[in-house]
Amino acid sequence: MNTRYFKIFSALIIIALIFVARLSYLQLFTDRYALNAANTSIKTEYVIPQRGVIFDRNGKILVGNQPAYEISFTQALMKPDFDTLAFCNLMKISKSDFITRVNAIKAEKYYSKLTPMTFLKDLSREDIARVQEIIFKYPAFNIVSRPQRQYEVSTSGNLLGYTNEVNESEIKKDSTYYLPGDFIGKTGIEKAYEKELRGIKGIKYIQKDIRLRDVGSYKNGTLDREVVTGKDITLTIDYDLQRMAEEMLVNKHGAIVAIDPNNGEVLVAATGPDIDPNIFTGPNKSRNLYALSKDTIYENKPTFDRSLQAAYPPGSTFKLLTALAAMQMGVMDEKTIFPCGGGFYYRGKRIKGHGGADPLIPSIQVSSNCFFTYAFIAIIKKYPGNPSRGVDEWKKIMSSFGVGEFLNNDFPVGAKGRIPSGDYYEKRFKAIMNASGSKRTDFKNWDEMPTGAIYNGMGQGDVLVTPIQLANYVAAIANRGWYYTPHIVKGIDGKPNPDPRFKVKHKTLVDPKHFEPVLKGMEAVVLRGTAAGLKSSDFTQLAKTGTAQVPQGKDNSIFVLIAPADKPKIVVVAVMEHAGFGATWAGPASTVIAEKYITGDLKREHLYKKMINASFMPEYKRQWVADLKRKGLYKEPQPDSIKQKKMRDSLEIVKKQRAKIEAAAKQKQQKIKI
Repeated sequence: MNTRYFKIFSALIIIALIFVARLSYLQLFTDRYALNAANTSIKTEYVIPQRGVIFDRNGKILVGNQPAYEISFTQALMKPDFDTLAFCNLMKISKSDFITRVNAIKAEKYYSKLTPMTFLKDLSREDIARVQEIIFKYPAFNIVSRPQRQYEVSTSGNLLGYTNEVNESEIKKDSTYYLPGDFIGKTGIEKAYEKELRGIKGIKYIQKDIRLRDVGSYKNGTLDREVVTGKDITLTIDYDLQRMAEEMLVNKHGAIVAIDPNNGEVLVAATGPDIDPNIFTGPNKSRNLYALSKDTIYENKPTFDRSLQAAYPPGSTFKLLTALAAMQMGVMDEKTIFPCGGGFYYRGKRIKGHGGADPLIPSIQVSSNCFFTYAFIAIIKKYPGNPSRGVDEWKKIMSSFGVGEFLNNDFPVGAKGRIPSGDYYEKRFKAIMNASGSKRTDFKNWDEMPTGAIYNGMGQGDVLVTPIQLANYVAAIANRGWYYTPHIVKGIDGKPNPDPRFKVKHKTLVDPKHFEPVLKGMEAVVLRGTAAGLKSSDFTQLAKTGTAQVPQGKDNSIFVLIAPADKPKIVVVAVMEHAGFGATWAGPASTVIAEKYITGDLKREHLYKKMINASFMPEYKRQWVADLKRKGLYKEPQPDSIKQKKMRDSLEIVKKQRAKIEAAAKQKQQKIKI
């Protein structure tokens, strides 16, 4: 044999040995092909784990579990002599309903004759007790225990979220875990911490005979996997505060957010209108969820979490950031005085004055629109002939406070808000020039136009922030220039939240020395300014009122608060849509939350009563009707059709649940001590 043939022969021998070795390994040392070879006689049963319990920061159970039952259907186990009528009588369904359900199962994408599929769900214990001793006559049907969420509270549905069956896209995202019929967190904490809460399914391999009857565990259960219960979650939320906030938001659109500025823990994240999470359970769950999604009358939108998703003009509360940015950019200092007697005109825009010419601290105290508009104009004009450069420098400072940016927290939803850039105004200027027929090609000096940019300094114009962002930048002010990312989970399975995002101290671009006059201005607001009526004798406060103009109707009421003044423990912000002055409505809500947290009691119950008894629904109705009339869509109320009556009945279920919150609040009027 010559050398050439010897090399070819040797190569073939080596390849053959590799194949033999691989096959030996697969057959002798793994069960992969053993299972595949026996897959017609081995049934895989999954054991669904209990989801983790959700607690508040004080150990109160917010969400637990209760047993729920389903009836599964396996086509391969159907007997030729199956008694359809007897089974339908047992299940209390009609024959046509039975046929419809079976056909729907067969039409599912992941249907298999050998795979148990959900036939009936949300059965009560009474139903199971009635059928469990008879169902053995129908081997194609089996009782399945699947844990269902049990809510121990009647508020905060948006915050906590709900679970429901996985859809096709969710299965595709994690096809190694989810199967049709499995439940997944859809919203809120349930969604954000799904992997921690869901646990790990147990797996049992059951050997079957030729008639698919159980013979016993495959390989004595050596391949089985133990079920792992979901991890318990401890929230940063103080539910006593959360409940109070939700009660004060009944019959109002808005949000209340509270943060511990020392660590970024969110103490309150309340939105109005609220959802009772109990409507997420039981046989009417799907109908209730559908009704919630259609509850848009008066722009209610209960599934829209305004504390995280609503972007509002911050109004005068934004003047704090305007002052900090202007001082950092060197265009003013705390002693700068602008001529704010009767106001002034700028590019055709009228800015009202407060009747005097004051430096920074008194201007914060009286909330001078004139002063902070001048400050923002100084920002724009820092670089003559290039206003975009000044605006971009300002925007960079705003971003360092987390404004106009996603906060990268552990909430499942959020909004970016808006802090405009120089490019934003150049594009706007270009559009205006083009519309006017101008041949101009240079749009850098956009400050020539009568722009709304000057209103940014007073928190109007083109600035939008979410309540969580508002609370975060006030926390940064309380800390004199730094903050921890706001977060909602304090611990997982009894251990501190390991997420590194919440251990980073973010520093703003503003020098710490500039915060002192701003904080003194906030102190003056409470002692002798626009929030003097909310001063407490039990704890000190720093605050800023905001009354933000909006085109739909009455102004939004906004308030931000830091307490106590010397060593801040809590930052509270409140936004009440179309309510009026900041100190009138958002202010009382904020100070009540701070008072309860700091003193452990409610000293000024009249403020709490004022809030829970107030309703802004007439204003929302007026705006809603006016908007429909403007669009030519308004129709005078007519008697309900059958379809409309069903929808209204569904909405009534939701409204009754929501009314529980208001009823509970009113009951406490007799004994307000909380």
